Amino acid sequence: MIEQITHPYNLQTALKRVISNKGGAGVDGKKVNVLREDFSKQKTELTEQLRNGAYLPSAIRGVEIPKGQGKTRLLGIPTVSDRLLQQAVSQVVMLKWESEFSPRSYGFRPNKSARQAVGKALELIHEGRNYIVDIDLKNFFDEVDHSLLLNLLHQKVTCQQTLRLIRKWLRAPILIKGKLVKRRKGVPQGGPLSPLLSNILLHELDKELSKRQLQFIRYADDFSIYTRTKSEAIKIKKDITHFLKTKLKLTINEQKSGIRRPVQFGLLGFELVPIYKKGVRGRYQLVASKKAWERLKYRLKTITRKTTPMSLASLLPSAVDVRIEKIKEVQRGWINYFQGASLQIKLRDLDGWLRNRIRYCIWHHWKKRERKRKNLIRLGINQDDAYAWSRTRMGGWAVAQSPILNTTITLKRLKQRGYESMLEMYLTANLSKYSLSRLFVGKPPYT
Repeated sequence: MIEQITHPYNLQTALKRVISNKGGAGVDGKKVNVLREDFSKQKTELTEQLRNGAYLPSAIRGVEIPKGQGKTRLLGIPTVSDRLLQQAVSQVVMLKWESEFSPRSYGFRPNKSARQAVGKALELIHEGRNYIVDIDLKNFFDEVDHSLLLNLLHQKVTCQQTLRLIRKWLRAPILIKGKLVKRRKGVPQGGPLSPLLSNILLHELDKELSKRQLQFIRYADDFSIYTRTKSEAIKIKKDITHFLKTKLKLTINEQKSGIRRPVQFGLLGFELVPIYKKGVRGRYQLVASKKAWERLKYRLKTITRKTTPMSLASLLPSAVDVRIEKIKEVQRGWINYFQGASLQIKLRDLDGWLRNRIRYCIWHHWKKRERKRKNLIRLGINQDDAYAWSRTRMGGWAVAQSPILNTTITLKRLKQRGYESMLEMYLTANLSKYSLSRLFVGKPPYT
């Protein structure tokens, strides 16, 4: 297997994948943009070290990212060289396991997606499986048992050099706030190999659920089981909790786990609401969860914060507004993910709020009173009103919502600067080739 991993084609494919995924620098401070040049110089040496088992991975850089409700999640970012080699290993090891994985496992797999998982969940609920065993694994990536994982790997990976290499990555210390911390368990999120290793371990859970002939959905460490009765759900929860604890050495978060009804259930950023229509019972439609809306609003608020250093275009239609381009990147990604869910009313309200945020940035960008006066005149305001508003003591946010900016920095002018309404994006997306009915029928929307 080590020969397959170090094959030039496999390494070149891994190089392209790591560069396209971008990501931050590791402990050595090197970024992805220098990887191609560095790898061309070190390729022969690295390949030889991998083959004779002399390769030593670098420490992992620990980065805490916000998780919500004041909590954080620890990401482990390997160096770009380690990411390249992990990707090369992952590509080869994946071939051994992919055909064995359950069709109900949707996370980090070729031709599988979160959207398909949500679609299958909705299908199971519409079949009458309205009691959902929702299980949250407690700190899953931090609690993975190394010995158990390596034993599972050994079932299909008999190459000792590859196993030793994976073990070195599992045991690599992590740098947290300037201190190196030893690791004896856990698979740090952030490396290309972590998703595959988590799927290999949780494949044992999939096999147990399939053996019991249960209807389930799993996306990485998020999984749920769908039953027809409450008593059945209670028994399954008890049995699966015991299996996780004894066989996989994992514990569940009791506060976040439980027996849910569809209206109490959320999956991968989606929630379910009943369809109130005459003659329709037991049917649900998808909406974005409250957390998903909050995260979207937070990201947009960060971009449109007046103190965020981004260049703003002039009033000329041909000028490029960097801030608006950043907004559009976030908008498109969010709409593509939640396309097909019921979003219209909230998107309309969000659009109004976002336009006022952009007006606030423009007003702040004008800064000096005289510049404000001249720009207001240029936009069609008479000289007396322009003078009065340029000297106003109102706060910037109040001015952004006032008639003076709503009638000057109009929707038409914002569109000339590149602004796009999220509601229009959503409506356009839902009129595309794949209709709403095909997006959530439990089958892959793309073939």
